[in-house]
Amino acid sequence: MKLFFLTILTFSLSFSFAQDINQKDANGLKQGKWVFYYDDAKTQIKQEGEYKDNKKTGEWKAYYASGKSKSEITYVKNKPNGYAKFYYENGNVSEEGIWKGNKWTGEYKYYHKNGNPSYVWHYNESGKRTGKQKYYHENGKIMIDGNWQDGKEQGTIKEYDKTGKLIAEKTFNDGKMDETSVKIYDNNKTNNNNTNTTTENKTNVTINNTTTKPKDVGYFDGNGFHTVYNKYRLIDREGEFKNGKLISGKRYYYNPDKTLKKTVIYNNGNIVNIIYPKE
Repeated sequence: MKLFFLTILTFSLSFSFAQDINQKDANGLKQGKWVFYYDDAKTQIKQEGEYKDNKKTGEWKAYYASGKSKSEITYVKNKPNGYAKFYYENGNVSEEGIWKGNKWTGEYKYYHKNGNPSYVWHYNESGKRTGKQKYYHENGKIMIDGNWQDGKEQGTIKEYDKTGKLIAEKTFNDGKMDETSVKIYDNNKTNNNNTNTTTENKTNVTINNTTTKPKDVGYFDGNGFHTVYNKYRLIDREGEFKNGKLISGKRYYYNPDKTLKKTVIYNNGNIVNIIYPKE
């Protein structure tokens, strides 16, 4: 008899608990704990959290179809407002920080899939990058280090190779690079004081099927052969410059995902060809 009553009690509690999930009030508004599934069989949870008057509130958790954690986001009145954390399916954190509305504030971290940081940024309350910003190579070594102000580069930005050696310095003012300040370091050469020396990439460049040997003119002074990089360490322009303007050489344009969009060929100050990458 005791076993019978225990079974009834367990069933009643389970039924009562089930009834408390995915409930709507008399006005049709979602209230309390809600759980969403990938399939009708409800074998795998997609996301779960609390509703108040049809609006997400508190921490919501999302999962991959594999069952592994996908995200943890704090909501206030249906909008992200608080700590948020996202995961790769391998279990490592992909990004984390304070998310308010549609913008990050304070310290924000993004990671490579191997768990090492990819970049550590700082945002002001307006959601614009301000203060120290750092990018990292996949091996954990620093890649770019500098300051931003209201979303724009400000001051000297330093770039490093995968071994941690300084390879470039560029000065910015309100997001605009002073091209005369660019210094590219050749770590294969040292002076008598055993310090890095500035040099330019001496790789031959072919322009209109004519191969020319670039001249070593040191750091960027706006004239002569230079290779200029963008803030993602991708080549922006290379070739012969005059008064800061590319005269003969190549200018590279990139898609938002940093893949090459097109290459524009200049000769004697004129565009002579536009090359698109093969699909």
